[in-house]
Amino acid sequence: MANSYKDHPELRFELNHPMMKRIVELKERNFRDKDAFDYAPQDFADAMDSYDRVLEVVGDITANIIGENAESVDLEGPHHEGNRVRYASGTTANMQAMVCAGMNGMTMPRRYGGLNFAMTPYTMCAEIVASKDAGFSNIWSLQDCVETLYEFGSEDQHQRFIPRVCAGETMSMDLTEPDAGSDLQSVMLKATYDEKEDCWRLNGVKRFITNGDADIHLVLARSEEGTTDGRGLSMFIYDKRQGGVNVRRIENKLGIHGSPTCELVYKNAKAELCGSTRLGLIKYVMALMNGARLGIAAQSVGISQAAYDEGLAYAQDREQFGKKIIEMPAVYDMLARIKAKLDAGRALLYQCSRYVDIYKALDDIARERKLEADEKQEQKKFARLADALTPLAKGMNSEYCNQNTYDALQIHGGSGFMLDYPIQRYYRDARITSIYEGTTQLQVVAAIRYVTNGTYLSMIREWEQAEVSDALKPLQAQAVKLADRYEQAVARVKEAANQSYQDLCARHLVEMAGELIMLHLLLHNATQAPELFLKSARVYARFVASNVAAHSTFVESLSAGDVLDYQA
Repeated sequence: MANSYKDHPELRFELNHPMMKRIVELKERNFRDKDAFDYAPQDFADAMDSYDRVLEVVGDITANIIGENAESVDLEGPHHEGNRVRYASGTTANMQAMVCAGMNGMTMPRRYGGLNFAMTPYTMCAEIVASKDAGFSNIWSLQDCVETLYEFGSEDQHQRFIPRVCAGETMSMDLTEPDAGSDLQSVMLKATYDEKEDCWRLNGVKRFITNGDADIHLVLARSEEGTTDGRGLSMFIYDKRQGGVNVRRIENKLGIHGSPTCELVYKNAKAELCGSTRLGLIKYVMALMNGARLGIAAQSVGISQAAYDEGLAYAQDREQFGKKIIEMPAVYDMLARIKAKLDAGRALLYQCSRYVDIYKALDDIARERKLEADEKQEQKKFARLADALTPLAKGMNSEYCNQNTYDALQIHGGSGFMLDYPIQRYYRDARITSIYEGTTQLQVVAAIRYVTNGTYLSMIREWEQAEVSDALKPLQAQAVKLADRYEQAVARVKEAANQSYQDLCARHLVEMAGELIMLHLLLHNATQAPELFLKSARVYARFVASNVAAHSTFVESLSAGDVLDYQA
């Protein structure tokens, strides 16, 4: 029987990374739950076995339920009925399967009904689900909004809301508005305090809200009258049981049809403050968005995996000119590049998730006791690393996802343009990944400071010292020379001291950094498991060499005065 986890050994390889020892140690707090919960692990091996078994369950559900329902969900889509959303019948079946298997609230503490999983195996579950139905992954994966509620909400809010999410209730994050998309500081949904009822009231409109008729919403609203910037915004919890929010419409989208994207009307809706006022955008939404961006990176990798699977299967089956098309260089070149970018992007995704695991676990420990000096240092180190890699993981993987589905559809030829093959659905679903939860251009804005302050270069230079197999040493030496070109390009931009010039070069610099980092991660993986990654490492090294040459040539050939050529 098919299994979307077991069928891809690259996932188990990433799960068994040496950093997981420290992650489990921090997450389980010396396995203190083992006597209180019968499903809590007894030791490290038991915890890893638990992760593996749950991933197998998710892989089974994904391959045999979610995957089987995906086409019908894409065709049916959600329904707008009486100011509410009714999911497609296949989506409801998917939800029931995941809830019955206990796959909700995965990262939440066991005292609230969660599994107390680390972020890395949860992110793998998100990738697996997305590999069969990216629309459903948007509904199921939004449970990770509860991370923000757990991090910033009160204990009373924890007790009332987190067990509901762990039991299967859905969540949404209500951020964007008709006049506030990427520019969230322009949010104008009004929050006023009702002294008589001792609650907050929300009034206004939210737009493009994924899973907008969810049970529990995190809402960004303007609580400070007379303000127009981010300092006047706060985060609120809205409970659908309280009423006051209607779904005005469900958007008619190019892809992710199973996921209802809603326009919401708030009419004196009762809500409660999450955390403190005035920190909604500058603190809470930033945390929320970092989690969401990791989730979209996982979704992107899942779609890339699906694209590779579909392209490979079609190429192995299709005959032209008396032979299978997979034997044709034009086709196996595309397949090799898809696989290389998939393996590289996945390596970046899970390196980032492991960094997130360590700093978040230490943050959680800090809520219980004072961190030791070495723990504080560790927390700061991994928070910085996670912050640096998150925009790369989201930006690079979403772009690769679009490229990979494009190439996989091309392999199908005319058949790929027909609705009879699932590749067209993956192609349509892929397009949103580089747009929502921060466009690729915004990921560049988030990442460029790590280019100019040397963080990425330091990572690259450190990984250049890593031991690799003899077969890969020539590629490692090549990577060093590519990093030299990257360093020279960065220096040229910094020396120009011209903001417009830097902005124009930013994406080129960020992509060079991202691909060099992924190359080193892939060299490491190919050293550890050449049977899985050696071919991809070689193909990806050639791909990176050509891209670094193109990007560095652009930067080197451009001067600050040339910026005018690009302006409308």
